[in-house]
Amino acid sequence: MPPRLRGEAMEEFSEIKDPPKATVMLSAGHVQSGPPIEPLTRVMVYDAAEWEKFIDEWVSHCLKAKFPTVLQFSGANDRGIDIAGFADDEHLLGVWDNFQCKHYDHSIMPSEAWPEIGKMLWHSFNGHFVPPRAYYFVAPRGTGTTLTQYLANTPALKAALIEAWPKSVADKITSTETVLLEGKFAEYVDKFDFSIFKPLSTRGVIEQHRQSPYFIARFGGGLPPRPLPEGPPEVIHVDESGYVTQLLAAYADHKKEAVPDIAALKAWQPLADHFSRQRESFYHAESFRIFVRDKVEPGIFEGLQEEIYQGVVDTCGSAHFDGFARVKAVKRRV
Repeated sequence: MPPRLRGEAMEEFSEIKDPPKATVMLSAGHVQSGPPIEPLTRVMVYDAAEWEKFIDEWVSHCLKAKFPTVLQFSGANDRGIDIAGFADDEHLLGVWDNFQCKHYDHSIMPSEAWPEIGKMLWHSFNGHFVPPRAYYFVAPRGTGTTLTQYLANTPALKAALIEAWPKSVADKITSTETVLLEGKFAEYVDKFDFSIFKPLSTRGVIEQHRQSPYFIARFGGGLPPRPLPEGPPEVIHVDESGYVTQLLAAYADHKKEAVPDIAALKAWQPLADHFSRQRESFYHAESFRIFVRDKVEPGIFEGLQEEIYQGVVDTCGSAHFDGFARVKAVKRRV
């Protein structure tokens, strides 16, 4: 090793230590697939096709829950409208919001927003629609710092757009003409309410998507804690009347005499106790159905029901001493 030169800084070395010991128990899912990936991180790596699917899920459940009508516009003549949520029956001539959903590998920059804002100004000026109540920019990585600052400062947004108009907007509104910012159109732009233009954070969209039945399949995380089911009401509800009728028929087959109503079960305490337990089971199953129905994609719960049916149908169809024995045999299979 060569001698250290005079005045040369002393190099410092440190021993490599083992990483700290784990302080939590690992779940089976963690061991199999690694740590969970946050939804925001997942969305940021979506390609254009997957981003479109995600937006479709958000629109179909979340926006449709907020607006009586939601329409998606596409094609070269969309006039700057991407997804429109209409608050009344007047549609584009009434109260509505526009959601401009873009897919970039970066945050939306002002140069990318100017033509979209320009289209909204030009087509509303020409009476193709009234200006929306709100105009949201939506993208995987959101709006960039500069654009976000403009959107938070209406006078600055207006001034920046006007300055950029000749180079960044005039030739990008239509393919047939150059739209100059002059005359009555310039007066319209000067009086326009630029506060309608807003950013909608990707995290905000994800939180709305969390309420949809598509969230778990897309981002994982499992079902949330299930609330305790309520007990059955004293009076037989119409929703359980078919189930109760079948149970009473099974009891009648077992006793070889008529069991016209639940009051008749007082003559046989074991059957009365069984009936109470089956009503509890019915309401537990209904509670689970309602709990899962709104939290998984359409068809998932129905698929589970079909699997359960296939698991018990042969038992139900087999020979039994009576209907009550059939009921108990099927219950043992569930």
